[in-house]
Amino acid sequence: MEYYIAGPEMGIMALLFYFLPTVIALFRGHHNTFAIFLTNFLLGWSGLGWIIAFIWSFTAKYKARA
Repeated sequence: MEYYIAGPEMGIMALLFYFLPTVIALFRGHHNTFAIFLTNFLLGWSGLGWIIAFIWSFTAKYKARA
């Protein structure tokens, strides 16, 4: 039985990796999630845009005020 490392699985993995900054922002509850998504979607292909979105997704989020 032969297995090929190509097809829908690799496409899904590639998309998840491409949108990793957006996924991280969503899970962290970042207040700029939509802006990170737009940066990732529109500029992520350049590499530099992806790195900017990735770092931005780890920056501080709003703290709850008492």
